[in-house]
Amino acid sequence: MKPKILIIEDNEQNMYMLSYLLESNNYEVIKSKNGKEGIILAEKFMPDAIILDIQLPEMDGYEVARELRKIKVLKNVLIIVVTSYAMVGDKEKALASGANGYIEKPIDPDSFISQLKGYLLEKRRSDDN
Repeated sequence: MKPKILIIEDNEQNMYMLSYLLESNNYEVIKSKNGKEGIILAEKFMPDAIILDIQLPEMDGYEVARELRKIKVLKNVLIIVVTSYAMVGDKEKALASGANGYIEKPIDPDSFISQLKGYLLEKRRSDDN
């Protein structure tokens, strides 16, 4: 069974690139262009991981992560923030909002999948303990 990844990203070019990278590496991709829809899709599809942009319409990624963590069945889902916010403190803010990982944009296509696999492996290990 393919791992399911929900991408919450409003930029079409970023969505295309992330989807292409994931699908070509045997991941099932679910797409959302905003946080509210992303939360609904997360509950519906129970993804293995959520790739979450910070700069989103309606509610930002920090708020989306906090809301996802309030939902019992999603409390332990892997959330990886993928953002161009790379100032001092941004990573800490993302992790404090409930994210498990942080990847800076622009995405490096050569290392993105290995970074994702590392986070998924780390999550599995912590779930096993």
